[in-house]
Amino acid sequence: MSTAAAHAEAMGAGGGDHCPIMPNYGPPPVRFVRGAGTELFDADGRRYLDFLGGLAVTSLGHSHPRIAAAIADQAGTLMHVSNLFGTEPQIEVATRLDSLIRSGTGETEPGQVLFQNSGAEANEAAIKLARRHHGRGRHVVLSAFRSFHGRTLATLAATGQPEKHEPFQPLPEGFRHAAWNDLDAFEAAVDPTVGAILLEPLQGEAGVLPGDPGFFSGIRRLCDERGILLIMDEVQTGLGRTGRWFGFHHHGVRADIVTMAKALGNGVPIGAVWAPTAIAAAFRPGDHGSTFGGQPLATAAAREGLRVMEEIDAPNLALTRGAELTGLLEAIPGVVGVRGLGLLLAAELGEDALRGRTAGEVAGACLDAGLVVNGVTPTSIRFAPPLTVSSTELAEGVALLAGVLADGPIGDDPDENREVDR
Repeated sequence: MSTAAAHAEAMGAGGGDHCPIMPNYGPPPVRFVRGAGTELFDADGRRYLDFLGGLAVTSLGHSHPRIAAAIADQAGTLMHVSNLFGTEPQIEVATRLDSLIRSGTGETEPGQVLFQNSGAEANEAAIKLARRHHGRGRHVVLSAFRSFHGRTLATLAATGQPEKHEPFQPLPEGFRHAAWNDLDAFEAAVDPTVGAILLEPLQGEAGVLPGDPGFFSGIRRLCDERGILLIMDEVQTGLGRTGRWFGFHHHGVRADIVTMAKALGNGVPIGAVWAPTAIAAAFRPGDHGSTFGGQPLATAAAREGLRVMEEIDAPNLALTRGAELTGLLEAIPGVVGVRGLGLLLAAELGEDALRGRTAGEVAGACLDAGLVVNGVTPTSIRFAPPLTVSSTELAEGVALLAGVLADGPIGDDPDENREVDR
């Protein structure tokens, strides 16, 4: 029995005991019980290499000792006081994020930060801030087809994947989409009701598709000409992952609002929205809130994580390890291309590598072999390992993938063909 089948049966999905987990993620293929750095271990003690990083979350690896110590210390000091009051880690993290965001654009005027609990919540808050800034009549948010911005009703509407919309119609009004990297399409979609353009620097869920520099400079010019706010969704790309502190820094453009989450807490739920003070001022008391947003436990983790990231020069490390991983992947027979930025990459698999399988089925076979990746499109595998991954671990993980591709089609067990959920 495969790893996926064994764990699905253990969770009650194989006709045994009732599974207490709702089915939207499917039966869990593995139950992990501990992790350290790039390594994960399941309930049977089996070791896995994590080349997905919890979907680009654990950028500093699992159970980083300094972050764990910071969480433990904060838990014994102060865990919650509500956002009616400030705390030391909250103020420190907001100040540091403001500095890092402006470091890539040359902006001198300071901005402000609003904390949330996740990337979807951060994008939701950004959408509300844009609407509040413009007032009634300029409420439309324009984003790209194949984008991904979250699963709340508003962020789902902003997500440019119509197939995800259908089960939840009617979605909130005021969202429009245009083709990725097509400046003419965006210009054609703009009318006086458009108040914001929401973009990822790199489309992760669409297959790790970088944006063209000319596209982003054109979008910035369009926003300036029409008085539109440019919202950069850095939930997956922010904080060093792409080789710059934020993905939009690659394009030399200014952002009006920036959202982030994932790597900010290295596993602790936290999100944030940044905006220049003049735009942030649109929010009045009571316009938006979050009971747990920016609470001390989460911001203590973020504070220590940011300190570590700066000490190790996370962006440069992502560039170095990303170049290593790219070279190793390109050497695998059947890999026809590698794309992405920094250490957020996708390997495009040719027919010789797929051999009738989908990339999701390949990812399932990799899991059985001890490597965590995911099939982000039917023909491509996504990689987002910790930025702290070693050269030895990169070589070991790529060797596992190469072995899976060389083995050919997997068996007829449907659990073996399960695509790892994104």
